[in-house]
Amino acid sequence: MANIEERVESVVKKPIEDLGYRLYDVIYTKEGKDWYLRIFIENEVGISLEDCEKVNNAIDELLDQANVIKDPYFLEVSSTGVEKVLRKDWHLSETLGEKVIVSLFKPMNGKKEIISTLKSFNETEIELEELTIPRKDISMIKKYYDWGN
Repeated sequence: MANIEERVESVVKKPIEDLGYRLYDVIYTKEGKDWYLRIFIENEVGISLEDCEKVNNAIDELLDQANVIKDPYFLEVSSTGVEKVLRKDWHLSETLGEKVIVSLFKPMNGKKEIISTLKSFNETEIELEELTIPRKDISMIKKYYDWGN
């Protein structure tokens, strides 16, 4: 049986695409006592607050009708942001050859965060310019954006 995120994705993907957006990710998470369903969208020109509102209005009732989530939750629709989180293999595929930030559960070579170019990946590891990291040791991978620091 598909998990909640996958089931939500199957309900909302086509309506989101019909509006001219791409469904990037679905995250269902508990923070404190509250549950949150976060829908991340993107397009070629960037996402505005109005875009988020349009998608929210289009999928809210569909989600209620599909009854995928039994507990009360807060629905949040937003853009991926510049430093988008890379959770799925297709996210990584689209980022090959680009710089990423890899956050680790425990330090490797004295660092808990590594900024490097993503060279390749498979089910068990990712290869950066200077090292290969087991995926089980990675807490998060994000696309890197140079903020001019």
